[in-house]
Parts: sequence; C-alpha cells; structure tokens
Amino acid sequence: MILSHPLTIRISSAVKLQIDLAAESAIAAERDSEKIAVEIKSFIGDSDISAFHTALGQYLNYNQALEEQEPDRIVYLAIPTETYQDFFQLDFIQRALRRYQVKLMIYDPKLEEIKQWIE
Repeated sequence: MILSHPLTIRISSAVKLQIDLAAESAIAAERDSEKIAVEIKSFIGDSDISAFHTALGQYLNYNQALEEQEPDRIVYLAIPTETYQDFFQLDFIQRALRRYQVKLMIYDPKLEEIKQWIE
C-alpha cells in the first residue's frame, strides 16, 4: 500500500526532506509488513559518479531523519537494473555500499518491475 508520494520529513523549521516514495508491504510481497521509504534514481545523466554521490548523500540524510522520526521505516535506494549490473559492480561503489550499509531495490524501468531487493 502506498502511503504518500513523496514522504516529507520535517527536521526543523529550516530543514525539510522529501523521499520519493513511502510504502508498506504491498509494494512487493517480499517486503512482508515492513514499512519502507524508497529513493528512486535513474542514473541517466552524464556522470554516474556524480549521481552516485548525490544518491548516497540523500540516502544517508534520509536514514538519519527517519531514525529520529520514523525509526520503524527502512530506506531503500532504487536503481535501474543496467546501472546495478555495470556501475554498481565497481569495487569503489561496492565498498561504499558496504561501509554505509545501503539497502538497494533494483528495478527494470522498461517493464516497471522490481527485480531484486538487496539488504
């Protein structure tokens, strides 16, 4: 069940974050009854590393904000299958994902289908 699009988290009067999608279980059967938030990235720009820096920064900010305001909600970074198979297999990227414990949702943008969840 989709709860809101986007999920807005107000940290203070000066800081407001918006996560692309907030959902509960029905987004995929594999998610059981977990409450999740998904930050969707397309990686269609000129620089994958620049897009990764932005995505990682947003992911970390959203994680921190949700720890404070909705600690039972889990954040996922959604990336296209092709980006995961190519760019996200680089050693540098893999080390960053492990270091920051990034949870991924891999999706096929053409089929509009979730292919894989990576904890």
